[in-house]
Amino acid sequence: MTFVQNIGAITLDWLISVGRSGLFIVQSILHKPKSLRVATQLFIKQLYSVGVLSLVIIMVSGLFIGMVLALQGYTILVKFGSEQAVGQLLALTLLRELSPVVAALLFAGRACSALTAEIGLMKATEQLSSLEMMGVDPYRRIIAPRFLAGLVCLPILSLVFSTVGVLGGEFVAVDWLGIHGGSFWSLMQQSVYFSTDVVNGVIKAFCFAIATTWIAVYQGYECEPTSEGISRATTRTVVLGSLSILALDFILTAAMFGDF
Repeated sequence: MTFVQNIGAITLDWLISVGRSGLFIVQSILHKPKSLRVATQLFIKQLYSVGVLSLVIIMVSGLFIGMVLALQGYTILVKFGSEQAVGQLLALTLLRELSPVVAALLFAGRACSALTAEIGLMKATEQLSSLEMMGVDPYRRIIAPRFLAGLVCLPILSLVFSTVGVLGGEFVAVDWLGIHGGSFWSLMQQSVYFSTDVVNGVIKAFCFAIATTWIAVYQGYECEPTSEGISRATTRTVVLGSLSILALDFILTAAMFGDF
């Protein structure tokens, strides 16, 4: 009976957490700053913090992943005499899969963990309580700008990742391995479709942004106001965010590209 009671307690705690996080995300969406000027200032500040500061790691990672993918693709395709299709392989792999997934994982590790730590520190130092005492809604001032910034930044970072990855792959395939540049770009152009490849990749990145940013702001807002509590919340953000990205990737890939 003790085992059954423990399973029931864990299940109830999980259901309560899901319900609270659902109410939290609804409040984050509905509670917007009343002043458009203030809202714009807060949003632009968070765009810089969440997006611009993540740009370097996204570009460097995209460059090297594109180079490695081109090298591995050439090694495999040259055995079948199809090395000219490296550009096609590179573009489709990046746009459909690697760019949204890897960019989201890097985003969760860099930006989302920072959001959790920042909000958790505000809670530990009673800044959130002070805002409520002054009549300022923390959802409007703290949560909503960060959540919206995450939704905007990750799809853009995913496109940057794809662009840099293709350029890195072009450098390896054309300038290093000697593949004809015209074949590289023409086959890529013939095989990539905006409506099915680019748009679906952006939709994936947007869904990942919702999940990871939601987890980040919720874990920061609900963490224990101690240094250990902030540390555990930051760890949970990275772990849960990464797992949610991989799970959503399978579901979205099956829905977009699976023949069911």
